[in-house]
Amino acid sequence: MTIADFVRIVEVGPRDGLQNEKAIISVSDKIALINQLSGCGFKTVEATSFVSPKWVPQLADAAEVFTGIDKFPGVSYPVLVPNLQGYERARAVGATEVAIFGAASEAFSQKNINASIDESIERFIPVLEQAKTDGVKVRGYVSTVLGCPYQGNVPVSDVVRVSKRLFELGCYEISLGDTIGIGTPKNARAMLVAVAGEIPMASLAVHFHDTRGQALANILACLEEGVRVVDSAVSGTGGCPYAKGASGNVATEDVVYMLEGIGMQTGIQLDKLIDTGRWLSQLLGRETGSKVNRASTT
Repeated sequence: MTIADFVRIVEVGPRDGLQNEKAIISVSDKIALINQLSGCGFKTVEATSFVSPKWVPQLADAAEVFTGIDKFPGVSYPVLVPNLQGYERARAVGATEVAIFGAASEAFSQKNINASIDESIERFIPVLEQAKTDGVKVRGYVSTVLGCPYQGNVPVSDVVRVSKRLFELGCYEISLGDTIGIGTPKNARAMLVAVAGEIPMASLAVHFHDTRGQALANILACLEEGVRVVDSAVSGTGGCPYAKGASGNVATEDVVYMLEGIGMQTGIQLDKLIDTGRWLSQLLGRETGSKVNRASTT
């Protein structure tokens, strides 16, 4: 591992973090959160989601939030879209990068969006075609890459197939998500290597939930294989509304601390990030999910 390696952290707290929080956060507080995160040095802050408010009421204010945030120079603010309608809503408020999401598990896809994997991908084709016409970047999420709450084991071949399909359709980057936090370094590494056999490693990201305390170990194993993009959420917020028992994302503060400790660069100001995480935890009325943040208060 080269000491000077740079890792781009995709901060997903404002979207993936908040979507599963029980407390409804005001528009002004969401805007303040994103602006604070932009000030920490992130190059990518996932801002919100243009899914149906019926399914994710926490993000019903997507348009207001996106139009209200300060757009820092050099920072991308991708938003999640489920279909062409969501894409058009996002474009109407000026989004220049979107994300789409598929599952490697057939059972999860059916439970989540009432469609097969292939059907879900078909729904994204109009989005990808329109995005190409508009010059909009599209990021692809693949969930349940190491296990599913409904079917259990997910064959690596399915992860590879779905990831490759989204990449071929035009996603510039594929984020591989352990939705229920069931992975360990050995199978996380094997899964990544298998996908990297079909997609360039430079176009892959990892997205680990810390349900069983394995996220940092999994990230390190994947870094050793060459991945250089990591998704995380400030203060370890989030989970998945469709996966019972899936606790929060790995905390960004903990990821940055680990990366700095092994000599890798992130461009993130950890002290500012800790302050932001502490502010968010107070806003949510609960203890931070970041061990680094807890340690900094003692």
